[in-house]
Amino acid sequence: MIRCHLSRLMGERRVRLIDVARATRISRNMLAKLYYDRTRRVDLGDVNELCHYFGCSVGDLLEIVPERSAQRKKQGRNSSH
Repeated sequence: MIRCHLSRLMGERRVRLIDVARATRISRNMLAKLYYDRTRRVDLGDVNELCHYFGCSVGDLLEIVPERSAQRKKQGRNSSH
């Protein structure tokens, strides 16, 4: 599974989704999916724009997480609701 760290990057820089959307021209809908780590596909152009905006590498934005670890975290989220 690939985890997106957009929410962490935005929090560190204290920017809002709308600020990132305006600066990168990526739709707010796509950014929200990335922010909440709910997207299944992402355009490489969007990844490029986000990396340029945040001054980071792809590895800072996206991370490969072993399936077992990802499933445990997901189950933990679902059980708390």
